[in-house]
Amino acid sequence: MSSTLVQAPTDYSHLPKTEFRTKLEVKPKSASFPDGIKTTGQQPPLYEEVRPYSDFPKIITGPTAWTKDDFSGSPEKEALWKHPFTEEELEELSTAAEQYLASGRSLTEMSKEYFPLPKMAKYLEEVRDDLMNGRGFTLFQGLPVKEWGLQKSATAYMGMGAHFGYITSQNGRGHVLGHVKDLGENPADFHKVRLYRTTARQTFHADPADIVGLLCLNTALEGGENDVVSGHRVWNIMQAERPDVAELLTKPIWYFDRKGEVSVGQEDYIRCAIYYLERDNGRVYSKFDPNYVRSLRRFSDKGIIPPLSEEQEEAIEYFDRLCLQESIRNVLMVGDVHFMGNNHLFHSRTSYKDHPAPAPRRHLLRLWLSTPESEGGWKLPYHDSDWKKRGGVQVDDRPAKVLLHAD
Repeated sequence: MSSTLVQAPTDYSHLPKTEFRTKLEVKPKSASFPDGIKTTGQQPPLYEEVRPYSDFPKIITGPTAWTKDDFSGSPEKEALWKHPFTEEELEELSTAAEQYLASGRSLTEMSKEYFPLPKMAKYLEEVRDDLMNGRGFTLFQGLPVKEWGLQKSATAYMGMGAHFGYITSQNGRGHVLGHVKDLGENPADFHKVRLYRTTARQTFHADPADIVGLLCLNTALEGGENDVVSGHRVWNIMQAERPDVAELLTKPIWYFDRKGEVSVGQEDYIRCAIYYLERDNGRVYSKFDPNYVRSLRRFSDKGIIPPLSEEQEEAIEYFDRLCLQESIRNVLMVGDVHFMGNNHLFHSRTSYKDHPAPAPRRHLLRLWLSTPESEGGWKLPYHDSDWKKRGGVQVDDRPAKVLLHAD
């Protein structure tokens, strides 16, 4: 692909519409939905709100467009985003977790109202603002997971997360507490396998929620490092080096696989752009996962959707190389709690090798957290932008689940 600009078509009517919209957010409170709120699930954009490349900024400035030199290379720079828990914070988290467990409430009911943190709350508000509007990532260190045990650690972790957003479902089974762990699935079957359940490398991506959290329970023998990169920094370099790629990523011609996690009436894929402009504020919003784009040959081979073009294939490769070049790498240790934004940040994981049995395998607990626009979230070009549990994965009315062991 040459570095000349690709002419963007203005008429996408020849492409599949993928217009399915989830219509119901609030349900009667029940054992299945104790808070009465359902996760929206993956949604296509409002195509009328997809802005043309010509409206996008040539360069993005401010705290979201950081470089790796800003936060890596010295202990002083790393201290800007690493926060060891204080004894007072751990005491407050411990008390709140024990009180929550004593209440008898299910962990599917977790909310900040049920998990009060009077001393930490103001600080967590500042972290939340930074996750959404600033640097976009932070690392808490030293949660005593071995001492507290799995149930109490998971409760404290979910309680912390609830101060950043509403906890959403992460898969078709309704899991709101995810397990990032090798379950022996074949990553080559990527049309149906989610890579977090394997040891394979995950390319740079953003999850379908405003914030993602990872709590490390066990580390790998080798590998499994986490990388983060500013999506705005990546945009700026693309605009300078490859504006043709930047333009291609603003077109709603990219198909994302639902990998079989589909509700009645939904198609098996969604047509999207990668970069959008936020409504009103005009900030650049991004959502991408190359694995979900490349897994659709079962439909493109049949002519149901267009195959990836050579330009798209090269754009994916260039994007991933650029993210890797500009990223910060970190190895999660036992007790680390890593929160990352998903609206202007991409993250990845290197492949890894586990300890031989019977040693514990690498194991992280994952949260997806959503913040509606009326509560300070980004004004996204989706119909569910003001839903509390926007994004995530929801299949029909399957209830939320919290399992303490991987399934």
